[in-house]
Amino acid sequence: MARSMLVFALVLVTAGQLSAQHAHDHPAPATPDTRSPSPAKPAKTTDWKAEAMARHMAYSATRPLTPADSARATQVINELRQAVARYQDVRLAEADGYKMFAPHIRNQPQYHFTKNWHAIRNSFGFDPARPTSLLYKRNERGELVLTGAMYTASKRTSEEELDKRVPLSVARWHRHVNWCIPKRKEKDRWLEMKDSRPVFGPLGVSTEQECKAAGGRFIPQAFGWMVHANVFAGNDLRSIWHDDHMEHDHDAMLGTP
Repeated sequence: MARSMLVFALVLVTAGQLSAQHAHDHPAPATPDTRSPSPAKPAKTTDWKAEAMARHMAYSATRPLTPADSARATQVINELRQAVARYQDVRLAEADGYKMFAPHIRNQPQYHFTKNWHAIRNSFGFDPARPTSLLYKRNERGELVLTGAMYTASKRTSEEELDKRVPLSVARWHRHVNWCIPKRKEKDRWLEMKDSRPVFGPLGVSTEQECKAAGGRFIPQAFGWMVHANVFAGNDLRSIWHDDHMEHDHDAMLGTP
């Protein structure tokens, strides 16, 4: 757990120095309906950052949408909204044990406040009211605004089990894969570039051979399964369960210059 947290924090360092954040306001909570199409297909793009990120992402398989799945996904959201409503005030989240990842990194495009005990418990079971992380963004006044939450599952969790947690016809769980990171005691190499592109991290080289040539450590999968629930994003399930990674939207992850 601690090792994964360190890697993630170092990635935030890389992201923070590559680009800056756009601030956003968010709509008030709305009651989700059950008319949700399947998740959108990744958008085609020639942007090198999007293509690089795509090589480091893997997703659960899609399934045909059913009324039962829509109802179940809505039930999860209803329970989640009720559980996290009090955390509109980030101070209450911190008081309950949620801690910001990499608090020394300013202007993060999205702030993860994670409760480690929930992460451990979510490796073995699922409770809609027990997200691993709360997701915040800053508004135009610089205030942290609660936008949603993130559920996690262990690397060993099967897609059948993921589907029982949140239906795969509505949401797509994702994994961060094929990472090259600096060797131990070489953290100063995180910002290393080759041909004007990063060598390490979520935009770096993506094969074991390339990583070995760069003198790094290759990690086939950096973390376990994750899925975002944007509980205040709108009325329909696709908006709620939409994951910016699915469109390889590097601006959403890294911000824009």
